Amino acid sequence: MSRSETLATRLGEVILNGTWIANTNWKDQLEQSDWQEATAQSPSTNTIAALAQHIHYYVAGVKEVFLTGKLEIRDKYSFEFPAITSQSQWQEFQDLFWADTVALINHVRALSEEQLTQPFVKREYGDYYRNIDAMIEHSYYHLGQVVLLRKQAADLIDHIR
Repeated sequence: MSRSETLATRLGEVILNGTWIANTNWKDQLEQSDWQEATAQSPSTNTIAALAQHIHYYVAGVKEVFLTGKLEIRDKYSFEFPAITSQSQWQEFQDLFWADTVALINHVRALSEEQLTQPFVKREYGDYYRNIDAMIEHSYYHLGQVVLLRKQAADLIDHIR
């Protein structure tokens, strides 16, 4: 398997359909959460929705690099999103997240070995391989947080019953 195919597969695993590393993935976790659970706020943590939107922000931003050659996203805006206030908004967000992920996976899969070693927009940002690999690791990091938040919510509900 080529390195681009490996990256594309790993990106798909963490977001859409894998269970090898974390025994779950973003799609599995989010589809099991309704909008109220996803937006439940604890004083000391991000919400599930905020973490999901944060990861989608990077997926969509990197996808745009493939389409335009421009990196328009900025870390300082990576947690600034309109509130999700209904199940339909939550579902629309998820549909967009999955579609953007599939598009990005297809772009990554098509990269040649030479393209993987090319600068990602600017030389100071490193190469394509490093940036895509870092996005996968970043996605796993926040996926772990989502799993913990969902377990805390389940424990709280069990305690109330």
